[in-house]
Amino acid sequence: MTLLSKNEDLMPNTIVCFGETLWDVLPTGKQPGGAPFNVAIHLHQLGQSVEIISRIGDDDLGKELVDFLHERGLHTNFMQQGHTHLTGVVKANVDDRNEVVYKIVQPVAWDYIQYDDTLSELVSEADMFVFGSLAARTPATRETLYRLLQQAKFKVFDVNMRPPHYTREVVQYLLEHCDLVKMNHHELAEILEWFGKSAEDDSALEWLATRFNLQAVCVTLGADGAQLWTNGQLYRSSGFSVEVRDTIGSGDAFLAALLTGWQSGLAPEECLRRACATGALVATHQGATPVISEADVAELLDARAV
Repeated sequence: MTLLSKNEDLMPNTIVCFGETLWDVLPTGKQPGGAPFNVAIHLHQLGQSVEIISRIGDDDLGKELVDFLHERGLHTNFMQQGHTHLTGVVKANVDDRNEVVYKIVQPVAWDYIQYDDTLSELVSEADMFVFGSLAARTPATRETLYRLLQQAKFKVFDVNMRPPHYTREVVQYLLEHCDLVKMNHHELAEILEWFGKSAEDDSALEWLATRFNLQAVCVTLGADGAQLWTNGQLYRSSGFSVEVRDTIGSGDAFLAALLTGWQSGLAPEECLRRACATGALVATHQGATPVISEADVAELLDARAV
C-alpha cells in the first residue's frame, strides 16, 4: 500500500471524509467526484480543515484525482494507492437535471481501503468523521469503516443509498453508529418503510432520532428546501429559486455547509438556511465541485432577504 503524502501536519478541528473518490463520466466529459470527495472539497472551500481517506489505482485517472486535490489546496496524506484495482468510475445520466441516475463500476480501488494505525490516529483526533453507505458495499472497505467508527468522536452518516450497492442490514448498522444523519426524502421514505412508518408523518424525524439515539436528523427536499431535527425541535428551510444546470454535488455541498455551521456553533435554523443556499448555488453550475466561497453563499442569502 502506498500513501500519497505531502507530509503536512494534521491541523486542529479537522473533519475527516471517508470513502469513494472517482470520476463521474458525463456526456460533456469526466468530472472528479464521489460524495466524500465532494463534501471534502466544499468543506475546504468553506474554510474547514479536511482530510480524505480513500484509495485510487496506480493509473492516470488516479494521478489526475491527486493533482486535482492538490490544485484545490487539499492534502492527500491518507489517499491510498493500490496496484490491483483501477481508480473508480461512475457513468452519470443527467437527462433529468433534478434526478441524476448513476451506474457505479465495481470492483475498483476504493472498495479496498485498508485499515492501519495512521488512520486510527487521524480519526480519533478529528472533530468529525463523515462517511456514507456506498463505501460499505464490499467487505474490505466496510471492515475498515466499522473499525474507524469505534474511534470517531462525532460521526456523520451521509446515507447516499445507490441501488444495488446497499443492504438494509448495513444501513441500519451505520444508523446505529452515528450522531448526525443526512439523507434525501426518497431515502427517508425507504428507511421508515422498513419499520412500518411513513415519511409523511410530522413526527417521522423525531421517531428516527429516538429510534437510533441520534443528535440530529437532516432531510433534503430538493427544490423545496430541507428539514432538521435536533435538540427536540424540528427546523425547516425553504429552497432557493435558481436556474439549475445540474444537481450533481448539491447534496454534498449542502452537507458541507451544514457541518461548517454546526462547527461554528450557529443556531440550527441558520445552519439549515446556509446549507440550502450552498446546495442551490452549486446547482447553478455544471459538475459537483465548482469553485464557490462563503462570499458567494452570503450573496445568495442577501438576495433572498431583499
